[in-house]
Amino acid sequence: MPSMSNQWVKLAAIALVAVALAGTARAAGDAQRGKQIGYTCLGCHGIENYKNVYPTYSVPKLVGQHPEYIVAALQSYRGKQRSHGTMYAQSSSLSDQDMEDVAAYLAGVVLPAGAAPTGTAPAKVTELCSACHGANGVGIVGIYPTLAGQHADYLARALVEYQKGDRKNPIMGSFASQLSAADIKAIADYYGAQRPVLKTVLRPNWL
Repeated sequence: MPSMSNQWVKLAAIALVAVALAGTARAAGDAQRGKQIGYTCLGCHGIENYKNVYPTYSVPKLVGQHPEYIVAALQSYRGKQRSHGTMYAQSSSLSDQDMEDVAAYLAGVVLPAGAAPTGTAPAKVTELCSACHGANGVGIVGIYPTLAGQHADYLARALVEYQKGDRKNPIMGSFASQLSAADIKAIADYYGAQRPVLKTVLRPNWL
C-alpha cells in the first residue's frame, strides 16, 4: 500500500493537471443574460435556508462562489457525473454559454482569498483539503469551490456523495474515502464557520 505522502503527491499531480485543463474551459459569462435565463434557479437557490426534500439537506449558497466552479458543477450534473434529478433537468436545458452566463449571475462578486482562518483547522483539513480549498475555505483557483460559510449539512452531504460515488471525481473520491463520519462533520463544521461567507442569491420580489 502506498504511503500517505506518496498518495498525496500523486493526487496533487492530478489536481495540477485538472487546473491546467480548467484554464481553457470557460469564457467570460454575461451576468445580465444569466439573470434573464437563470430565474428558475432562484426557486431553490434564491430562498434562504431552503432544503432539498430527500435526502434532506440545505441547498447551497452561490453568491461569492467561483463562477468557474458553478460551470463545472452544471456540466457534471448534465453529464450525470453527479446524481440529482432536478439539477440534471435544469442543466440539460443549458448550453455551455448559458452555463457561463448563469454562473456569472449567480456568483456575483467572488469572495476574497486573503482572510485569515477562523478557529483551528481539523487535522484532515490540513492533510487533505486546504491545498485546494484553502485553510480559510476560499478555493485557490476558480475550478475549486469556495466553502467558506457554506451550509455545513450541504458540505457533509457532498462528501458522503463523493464516498458513495454519487459524485464522480477521482480526486475527491479518493480523499473522501479516507474520512470517517466524525471527520466529515468536523470538516463541514470548520468550513461552514469560515468568514467571509457565501450567501444566498437575492430573489426578486415578483418571484
